[in-house]
Amino acid sequence: MSPGLWPFADVLLDAGHGGVDGGTSHGDILEKDINLAVAKKLYSQLQKQKYRVILNRNADYALSEENRWLKTYSRHRKDLAQRKLPTEELPVRMMISLHVNWSRNRSERGPLVLYQKGSPESKALAECLQKKLNPLYGTGQSPVAGKTYYLLNRVKCPTVIVEMGFLSNPADRKMLTGSRHQLQLAEAMAAGIGEYFKLQQHY
Repeated sequence: MSPGLWPFADVLLDAGHGGVDGGTSHGDILEKDINLAVAKKLYSQLQKQKYRVILNRNADYALSEENRWLKTYSRHRKDLAQRKLPTEELPVRMMISLHVNWSRNRSERGPLVLYQKGSPESKALAECLQKKLNPLYGTGQSPVAGKTYYLLNRVKCPTVIVEMGFLSNPADRKMLTGSRHQLQLAEAMAAGIGEYFKLQQHY
């Protein structure tokens, strides 16, 4: 749905990569496809809970192709700017960017949520999401400040990057590519988002 049709959004879901940008990969398994599949499931979960949600892409295309306004030859720069754009065009209460991790160490696994340094709201959101995701993997990771990421530095509303697991790890890869497990990821994140909004009501 076009952002212009919304008076505001509770959640902007950013399905990372897309189109010519496949993200990380393992054989013919591409990060962009996992990000989109989970984003669609999370979108549905949040809509069921009556949240106003925007999903910035609902198919396999590069967001840089929609950017006709930024004067640069960098496809990557256009892509990132296009992801940020909805937060500038209407009130957005949070932005969640979905990604998949990779490591040379195949034993490294589990989710990792990155938050905006200096933003208590972003950190609180990251903590809520991390707490709900960890049990799915049997890990105890804590959120980490993402200091060098464009969206975390440029978007003003509370924003997090969710690395949903390691495609390089066999156990994580099975979870990331299975439809039932993808739904569990979506349900966990929806629960984390709900917990965050409840916390904000107390302040």
